[in-house]
Amino acid sequence: MDQRFQPTCQFSERARQLTSSAIREILKVTERPEVTSFAGGLPSPDGFPAEVVRAAFDRVLAGSARQALQYGPTEGYAPLRAWVAEDLNRQGASVTPDQILIVSGSQQGLDLLGKVLVDTGSKVLVETPSYLGALQSFSLYQPRFVSVPSDDGGLVPEALTPELAEGARFLYALPNFQNPTGRTLDRARREALVLASARLGLPVIEDDPYGELRYAGQPQPSLLALAGECGANVIRLGSFSKVLAPGLRLGYICASRPIIDKLVQAKQATDLHTATLTQMAVYEIVKDGFLAQHLPKVRELYRSQCQIMLDALENAFPAGATWTRPEGGMFVWATLPAHIDSTQLLEQAIAENVAFVPGAPFYAGEPAHNTLRLSFVTVPEAKIRRGIDTLGRLIDAASR
Repeated sequence: MDQRFQPTCQFSERARQLTSSAIREILKVTERPEVTSFAGGLPSPDGFPAEVVRAAFDRVLAGSARQALQYGPTEGYAPLRAWVAEDLNRQGASVTPDQILIVSGSQQGLDLLGKVLVDTGSKVLVETPSYLGALQSFSLYQPRFVSVPSDDGGLVPEALTPELAEGARFLYALPNFQNPTGRTLDRARREALVLASARLGLPVIEDDPYGELRYAGQPQPSLLALAGECGANVIRLGSFSKVLAPGLRLGYICASRPIIDKLVQAKQATDLHTATLTQMAVYEIVKDGFLAQHLPKVRELYRSQCQIMLDALENAFPAGATWTRPEGGMFVWATLPAHIDSTQLLEQAIAENVAFVPGAPFYAGEPAHNTLRLSFVTVPEAKIRRGIDTLGRLIDAASR
């Protein structure tokens, strides 16, 4: 384009701080059909109930088109809010529908929470490592991230000292099948975390997009349920992306009324409300217990895919490499010998048509460069085995 006719504008300081997601950049490479990709955290399309979704939209448009195609309340479609509250209470919480805000995917929920809770320089506590999408979302509001130590059991509650928590706006945590590590907090740690946060007056954002995808081990209570009378201290994020389909872009926030009221004001300035048609269709799907029939099939699909990857790792990865064994969700986290940089390994892997996500972008503080995330749910068995064989050979060569 002729330089004389290029538009000019001065970006805000916030815009100048924006960077692209490392995962999204890698996914550009994986669009090539010959690439075996363990990079994207995408649910399996084999688990999408396409015909059920189509029928639900048809019923809504046939019977309630005027309402479904109109603007709606910012808080969300009332029957769906009531269903979410009832579902949370069935799992041990004690909340009311007016504590539920429907959002356009839980990623929007993260953005709204950043808007209403974070000022420039605010201290925000995060796990080590943490969900890249949350770090990216909160970073827009220029917080000061402080990492909370984690080990093979996940976040270490004893690390939440008064000194660490002092002045922190909140702790962000994923207790179930964490992205990126696949780790799950056991009940003892959950109870300790809830008690510590209440004692310290530290709000906890419990992000739980994967909780319904457990295929091994024992179900654990949510932080919201464990909080009981201290429940006002827990802000819970949930999503329909992993249990139905991400294209629906539907999630929710559960929080105390003062927080919900402020989030509603922020959402009004963002998009007025989440799509009415989608909310009504999703309610039509879930209201009569469809998820209880549907989710066992999805869990079995993911269990099988996970086991294939774990077997492949056992066979192909050399001594000195370790990895998590998730009880649910979509991710395995691998730790390589300390001298191996997974970013450099990625370059070699892509040259052989295999992709993954290096671990470094998931750290708010000093990264562990010898880590990587593997997603298994969308890759066919034969490709999992070939792709892991390739990675194992490259790691073995780098270990010598």
